[in-house]
Amino acid sequence: MSIPVYVFTGFLESGKTTFIQDTLEDKRFNSGERTLLLVFEEGEEEYEPEKFSGKNVKICTIESKEELNENNLKMLADSFRAERVIVEYNGMWMIQDFYDNMPEDWVPYQNMLFFDCNTFISYNNNMRSLIVDKLSDCDVAVFNRIPKGYDTMELHKIVRGTSRRTQILYEYQDGTLIPDEIEDPLPFDIDAPVIEISDKDFALFYRDLTEEMKKYKGKTAKFRAMAATDPKFPAGTCAIGRHIMTCCADDIAFCGLVSKVKDVSAVENSQWYIVTAEIDIRFSRMYGKKGPIFNVIKMEKTDAPEELVATFY
Repeated sequence: MSIPVYVFTGFLESGKTTFIQDTLEDKRFNSGERTLLLVFEEGEEEYEPEKFSGKNVKICTIESKEELNENNLKMLADSFRAERVIVEYNGMWMIQDFYDNMPEDWVPYQNMLFFDCNTFISYNNNMRSLIVDKLSDCDVAVFNRIPKGYDTMELHKIVRGTSRRTQILYEYQDGTLIPDEIEDPLPFDIDAPVIEISDKDFALFYRDLTEEMKKYKGKTAKFRAMAATDPKFPAGTCAIGRHIMTCCADDIAFCGLVSKVKDVSAVENSQWYIVTAEIDIRFSRMYGKKGPIFNVIKMEKTDAPEELVATFY
């Protein structure tokens, strides 16, 4: 039987403990299920188990990364016969470290991220990689302690620079919770006969295409990109894409998409092209699953763009 896992993350004093406490006090959520609460950092706020009938909730503290391993997590869950797991995760640790060490029967159910709006911009400026790490996998981002009249546009832009699927909520100082309703149109016309992608928008195009593949099926796009060839690729296939930086130089990677070309032998490795291609969505063994396939209509050699690495911001 699989065990659902609820992950709550954010930096110290971002409001995680208060939210989890309130959630466990809510009988609609906590109706007696045996719940393992893993606390990866302890702030000023402390849990009050007596307020949420603590007999069905076991609180365990993970104090070091040495304790973050599959055997230890499984032992804690098995010893309590946990039916679900709630995680208050340390914002200074990479979230992938937790997922890599989860027992096989643990299934991520929801990931919520909390930020104090008064410190968020500073964190983003100085610890961008940690911000991106948390936003990349988060279902809901909550900005709290927002004063009346606060302009949320910058918060919105930073989140959308990493994830278009994350729901954004703003919690004001008076307790009012308001969903983000800022319109965020794509910088290119997806309904045009040919979707023209500028160099500066390639990263956004790539992310939107890979996250919302269905809406691009049958569309034609034109963009500048680099070709990658390999004798191991299937016949008539190359990869077309660009190097993309998510947050910092350490995470720059070539993000290529499977492309079908009539005369793949004429395609030069690492050469830049202006590509016009129809987009299909189907299985490719290069992905190991369904994904975007460029059926190339035209490829014209061109110079490299002014910025070799595409970014989201």
